[in-house]
Amino acid sequence: MSLRVGFIGTGNIARTHMAQLSQMSDVKIVCGYDPSTEAISVSSERFGFTPYDSLDKMLDSEKLDCAYICIPPFAHGESEKKLIERGIPFFVEKPIGLDLSTVKEIASLIESRGLIVSTGYQWRYLDIVKKAKELVSPDKIGMVLGYWMGGLPMVHWWRIREQSGGQFIEQTTHIIDLARFIIGDIDEVYALFARRIIFDVENMDVPDVGTVNLKFKNGVIGNISNTCILNFGYTVGLHIYERDLVVEILSNKLVINERKKRTEERSDNNPYFDEDEAFLNAVKENDPSMILSTYRDGARTLAVTISAWESFVSGKPVKVEEV
Repeated sequence: MSLRVGFIGTGNIARTHMAQLSQMSDVKIVCGYDPSTEAISVSSERFGFTPYDSLDKMLDSEKLDCAYICIPPFAHGESEKKLIERGIPFFVEKPIGLDLSTVKEIASLIESRGLIVSTGYQWRYLDIVKKAKELVSPDKIGMVLGYWMGGLPMVHWWRIREQSGGQFIEQTTHIIDLARFIIGDIDEVYALFARRIIFDVENMDVPDVGTVNLKFKNGVIGNISNTCILNFGYTVGLHIYERDLVVEILSNKLVINERKKRTEERSDNNPYFDEDEAFLNAVKENDPSMILSTYRDGARTLAVTISAWESFVSGKPVKVEEV
């Protein structure tokens, strides 16, 4: 019998997940809710599910095995709580919120109910990331350098700090999470952000450049920088430095640098499909161990990115809040 899946939020990232689920014979997208009539109309017509203009009506009318939450950062909180109240497992896209106290409350509710929840950090599911984890040893790593260098997403809420949190919280969170996944938790951050170049976009108040120094709990230090000033996509990745090894993780390629030897390996899997399959299998088998990024993982990554903003505001290093 097919898993019955509902979507909260039916925009671009939701359609990415819908496209993966549509390839699975034992999964059926049955319904979706979105306050945007355009988004829900486009998605429901394309994927053939029942559209709703009320979340409560959808959840009360449909019998769901699980749900996907694909909404902007500022909108998180109530949707998660409504699913938890009904005991519905869910997948939630990153970042999982902007208010850490609310996220911590939701994490506790999830764990008290024993609910299966996954977060949208698809880099963890890349085959090249698995290989990188096998190659490096956290106790041998000296430092890491990460970056997300590209353009400005033309989504209105992304440009407003109170709605997106800014590039570091909304986008570069993937690189922070990747570093945490491979190296371990981060203890302290010191950040600099600025708006240097983009002044011709209306209603924008997020920084367009930023750099954040990191101190991991195991002693590794690092820096992760980002910019959205470019008029083209450029590069995204994480470099890990040991004494006799430098590993470069890029969006679709792994570069292994050793003495007098350089090897490149292309990614051969679809991380969106694999993260969705892992979540849905976890729901079917009631086995959360299949999931590589739990809600608590997402909360810890969020804590790092929020601490970076707090560091910028204060002009001082900030200890990352325990989650």
